[in-house]
Amino acid sequence: MKYFLVILLLTLQITALSNTIEVGTGKKHATIKSAIEAAKDGDVILIHRATYAEGEITINKQLHLKGINWPVIDGKQKSQILYVLSDNVIIEGLDIRNCGYSSSYDWAAIKVLDCKKVIILNNRLFNNSFAINLQNTSFCRIENNYVKGNPINGVESGNAIHCWKSNNVRILNNEVTGHRDGIYFEFVTHSFISNNKSYKNIRYGLHFMFSNDDTYYKNTFSANGSGVAVMFSKRVSMLWNRFEENWGSAAYGILMKEISDGKVEHNTFTRNTVGIFMEGTSRIYTSKNVFTSNGWAMRVQASCEDNTITGNNYFGNTFDVGTNGTMQLNKFYSNYWDKYEGYDLNKDGYGDVHYQPVSLYSMIVEKIPAASLLLRSFLVTIMDKAERVIPSITPVELKDDKPLMKPLQL
Repeated sequence: MKYFLVILLLTLQITALSNTIEVGTGKKHATIKSAIEAAKDGDVILIHRATYAEGEITINKQLHLKGINWPVIDGKQKSQILYVLSDNVIIEGLDIRNCGYSSSYDWAAIKVLDCKKVIILNNRLFNNSFAINLQNTSFCRIENNYVKGNPINGVESGNAIHCWKSNNVRILNNEVTGHRDGIYFEFVTHSFISNNKSYKNIRYGLHFMFSNDDTYYKNTFSANGSGVAVMFSKRVSMLWNRFEENWGSAAYGILMKEISDGKVEHNTFTRNTVGIFMEGTSRIYTSKNVFTSNGWAMRVQASCEDNTITGNNYFGNTFDVGTNGTMQLNKFYSNYWDKYEGYDLNKDGYGDVHYQPVSLYSMIVEKIPAASLLLRSFLVTIMDKAERVIPSITPVELKDDKPLMKPLQL
């Protein structure tokens, strides 16, 4: 009881010390800048509905900026808009648009620099180069924002949510589209990305670079230029996500390059050129995923080693697995393959004959892409059947010794 009273008294004291400052037509402050100048740490600034074009607005105090009925803050394509330089700032309920482009300074609709515990919540961001840009931050949260860009090209367009050299970031329930990358991480650690929708971005729905100990969970990445890329990172967990409709000559559900000790579990890969592309990966545990109607379900390059692929379902993919070499140092076992033609005499649920998911035709297409014109021809079918009987080109060690007879219920 004593502790409850102490907390209550502290809360009442903080509330008593904080003020509410209103901005808008007929209010004491007509501009956001003047309200910030008058405010003290802990104050709430209520911004009423209007259009505010004030250039770059610097937030250098611990403030809560809250929009009432979606006030518009317009950068007029001339500058960045909100520049946060203080800890414990909340930005909520604003319509922020038309941030300018700068190749030197990475201007953003909301830029947060050298801060911690900043919350960006329930905002709408339209037609900005970079929408939200965190640099050297800790324990920040980006939640329930709608971010829509107007992409010119991959050079002049920035990322919807851009995080650099940060830790313990939470990116939750956002919808991002029309930017270079939907979500971008570089040197970001111990962070969590969940329940976001990232679609129709020029390059990647999600892009990881040199970022360790992060998790992305229950997100949807669809119709992006190249899907998702996770590169040069360690201990990344990719769980319960959806990768859909990422089509193109260099498009993937996930591209994994030079990563190690990660997990890829409970994801669905539907109608992508390549579901998962692995290059230079090691100790990636890939399990309980569903691959449906992809060009390649997986492409596992010869540079990969000690990866485990088990307990996955493969349905209706043109190629189940592709590779570019004959040596394989990865483990495939207990997956369901809809192309498997073996039998189960002892009724234990596993095929009595191993399954080789790499076809001769996929090896030919790997080396001669134009050969894809022969897809589903009678000649290709005969070649593949002969190769399975007497393997000569396909990697004989890339096989599933215990293929499942029935798909897993995932």
